[in-house]
Amino acid sequence: MRVTIDFEKCDSHAVCALTAPKIFWVDDHGYTQFDPAPDEAERENAVRAAQQCPAQAIQIVENREAGCGRASRQQGSNGPQR
Repeated sequence: MRVTIDFEKCDSHAVCALTAPKIFWVDDHGYTQFDPAPDEAERENAVRAAQQCPAQAIQIVENREAGCGRASRQQGSNGPQR
């Protein structure tokens, strides 16, 4: 399972961080952070977070070959991070 956030859609409601705090969290600067390759045990929470996202910005992708790591939105030409 791989998790992605479309930061063009994300409005920083942080519902994901409340629903699945082991996958999504808000850093000290108020920006959404997430684990793109969470443990399989977190699948139900990941799906619930995607379903409850007001902006429908979260996708769960089935990809057994996905790499591990953490991801966040990087500040760039599209404005501040969320």
